[in-house]
Amino acid sequence: MRKTKLSIGIFAIAFAALTVMSCKDNKKESVDSNGHHTEMGAKENHMGMNNESEEHHHEDGDEDHDHDKGATMKTRDIEASTQKNAATAPIIDAYLQIKNGLVADNKDNAAKGGTALLAAFSNFEMSQLNEEQHTAYMDIVEDAKEHAEHISESPLEHQREHFETLSTDISDLVTLLGTNKTLYLDYCPMKKTNWLSETKEIKNPFFGSKMITCGNVKKKIN
Repeated sequence: MRKTKLSIGIFAIAFAALTVMSCKDNKKESVDSNGHHTEMGAKENHMGMNNESEEHHHEDGDEDHDHDKGATMKTRDIEASTQKNAATAPIIDAYLQIKNGLVADNKDNAAKGGTALLAAFSNFEMSQLNEEQHTAYMDIVEDAKEHAEHISESPLEHQREHFETLSTDISDLVTLLGTNKTLYLDYCPMKKTNWLSETKEIKNPFFGSKMITCGNVKKKIN
């Protein structure tokens, strides 16, 4: 019995060490001329907005990690806008409220952000969009609303699953319509996905306090 417990203990230590190395090893992915990590896969390509790459930051952790994904990521062919668009601010602010709630491991604040995001979509004035923008916007919003609804009424880990695909949607919206905000496109090597942040400092919303600074800044927007 003592040998069994010892074996389990050794296995747990080895697994934790491999988890830590995973965060480190993912930082070593090569970057092409457009600033994309070559091993990220297709779902990251549509989030490769222009502007300079930034230094990366990370922190080792020793916790188990949940790799469950939310809904399947969409890949959209969107022409990037250079417009300093203030109209997208309420949508981005609500998204950031969700992000900050997840960073703080605060389910209620994330849920409030989900509700605020639904309201921001409802209040968005679509008359300013041309036909092509309108079509792409409606595709983004249809998907984003579903994730916002789940986030507004789900437990923390389920919120995080939906936040992954929601981040794709909001990043696509920023690419499509532009923003007057300074944002950072961050990458989580453990989840192999991106999120948007208003600060250069890495605060990982997918793991919160378990691995708060694991990640790197890919792009600065504006």
